[in-house]
Amino acid sequence: MTSYLSQDADLIRAELSSDARPPAHSEALFLLFAVLMRVKGDTVTSADVHDAWAAWIESTQGAHKSLVPFDSLDPAVQAEDLPYVTAIRQAARRRLAEASKPE
Repeated sequence: MTSYLSQDADLIRAELSSDARPPAHSEALFLLFAVLMRVKGDTVTSADVHDAWAAWIESTQGAHKSLVPFDSLDPAVQAEDLPYVTAIRQAARRRLAEASKPE
């Protein structure tokens, strides 16, 4: 049985643009994105996505050159979070639409 968070993580992956390059073995990262989707919905920001990524990277690698606050990142690195922001927002809207359909 798949958990509700895993289902949300799969939905976010499905909404991710084809030009995005998720890291290998990123299942736990997408679970964090699923939590963001449930907490922030379509108000999720790039900084939120970066914070989730930072927690994941710290727990998996311990160190990374981009393990700094979002505002300290180079704009090109900040832009790498945008496809994930878009996917989380789209997934949140899709979940909301599904929940409001009459049965």
